[in-house]
Amino acid sequence: MNNHHTPKEQEMTNMDHDTSENTAPTEDGKHPLFGRIRSFVHRRAHITPGQQQALDTLMQKWGITYSPTLLDFEQVFKRSAPTILEIGFGMGETTEKICLTRKDENFLGVEVFNAGVGSMLNRIENSGLTNMRIIQHDAVDVVNHMIPLESLAGIHIYFPDPWQKKRHHKRRLIQSPFVKLLAERLKTGGYIHCATDWENYAEQMLEVLSAEPLLQNTADGYAPKPDYRPQTKFETRGFRLGHSSWDLVFTKK
Repeated sequence: MNNHHTPKEQEMTNMDHDTSENTAPTEDGKHPLFGRIRSFVHRRAHITPGQQQALDTLMQKWGITYSPTLLDFEQVFKRSAPTILEIGFGMGETTEKICLTRKDENFLGVEVFNAGVGSMLNRIENSGLTNMRIIQHDAVDVVNHMIPLESLAGIHIYFPDPWQKKRHHKRRLIQSPFVKLLAERLKTGGYIHCATDWENYAEQMLEVLSAEPLLQNTADGYAPKPDYRPQTKFETRGFRLGHSSWDLVFTKK
């Protein structure tokens, strides 16, 4: 299958899958934790009045302010339940569907962009989701400073920015230091599930995840798409055009 996107198609996939990443470095260029270039920047993106209103009125209800303090998930969600970390939920359509079908689990979403956070807040309110909370901040900082060791039942990272040009691959989110952080925060038997529609990013994900000593692959290479992950609108369109997507599911040893 052909998986090369035209510039217009790439613009569409970034809109549909928009994760906590973007296509330019921040002013300092480096991430304070790993010394790597950040994979996003706060840009002046379009935001609807409804999304802005949600940011103004609902964030205090469903949001968690970033602080370098470890979270107590039972206190955050007012119940004891397995917690899943969703990194880069974009406009929230996929995350909303997963939350609705897995109501016995808690979901902590991390996203940096105002439009996506506003959209997700509206989805939480309109769908009556009580098992979702949001942190609007850099995912690496959140994982490093707010997520306790061996506390997560799962981690979802769907369609992160592929940084398709080879010289930009260093900006990709899935790198060995970050994967190590993630693995350390999984409970034994917990899982990390990544998905991408860029083949060379899928190859990098497979290589990096396979190299992490704390993780083991659930498949011989790429995994079948789990039933709980909805097929996105862009995936449906891409499949009609002959494109592919790849899922990877690894568990904590």
